[in-house]
Amino acid sequence: MNRKFGGLWPAMFTPVAPDGAPAYDQIEALADLLVSQGMDGLYLLGSTGQGVLFNEEQRKRVTEVVTDVVAKRVPVMVQVGSLTTAESVRLAQSAEKAGADAISSVGPIYFSGSAQMALSHYYSIAQSTGLPFFPYQLGDKSIPGDIISFIDQLLDIPNVQGMKLTTGNLLEISLIHNHAGERLQLFSGADELLCHASLCGTSGAIGTFYNLWGPQCKEVIERFRGGDFEKSRHFMLTFQKVINEVLPNVWTFLRKAMMLKYNIDIGQTKAPLGIGQKEWTVHDVTLILNELENASSGS
Repeated sequence: MNRKFGGLWPAMFTPVAPDGAPAYDQIEALADLLVSQGMDGLYLLGSTGQGVLFNEEQRKRVTEVVTDVVAKRVPVMVQVGSLTTAESVRLAQSAEKAGADAISSVGPIYFSGSAQMALSHYYSIAQSTGLPFFPYQLGDKSIPGDIISFIDQLLDIPNVQGMKLTTGNLLEISLIHNHAGERLQLFSGADELLCHASLCGTSGAIGTFYNLWGPQCKEVIERFRGGDFEKSRHFMLTFQKVINEVLPNVWTFLRKAMMLKYNIDIGQTKAPLGIGQKEWTVHDVTLILNELENASSGS
């Protein structure tokens, strides 16, 4: 098994310029920041990265920019799911050419519900490159039908090395791990279950809030795995409280927080994502930043 696919990976923002195109200067700054903070890898153009809202050429260019900045300092995984299988294949091949280390994909977008459709879609993407492939389970809609049967068929697809599991169902994660064992490296995609999911067999975590609090979250998962339960428990309860507080207006929170903490502007989301979210005051965002960072230090 390829052990480089583990640890803490930010689901990297794709900063957006005022005209709705990717803001490549801010993308470069963010990628360099995350690598310098010691993150274990970067996950591009997923839900957090608004991947499906950019056109094909923009997505290819984002991948090229990030892989160039990262320069193999950490592995890069690119989410290539799109409306059509043909476009996903082209994005996968472009990611390989750009120097990405792995690809990932959601199941068929919009046309869903059939296990065979999802598996055929995955097969076409996975066999189109030599890169490790990580299907992306999103909630309870991405593994149609019987989970064990689905996983057995998934394991027959070329280059499948793991999965990104964005689910709050811990029993489902452990079911997949107990059945697949070391054949699949599992990433948890639910930030609020960072520590919990590791008890269910995950080798890593991919998440939105690791853009903002990557060093703190990396420290706590390492602390948790090392046996420091009480400090990890204190941090996770605070982290979950913060996530619950900001979720109704999460995109406006994250934009202001990234500006305050790192002077990186991730821009406005591409509509319809984030429409109607309220703006945060500097005071309120600062309070939340301080609350989480105090929890990470144990105070």
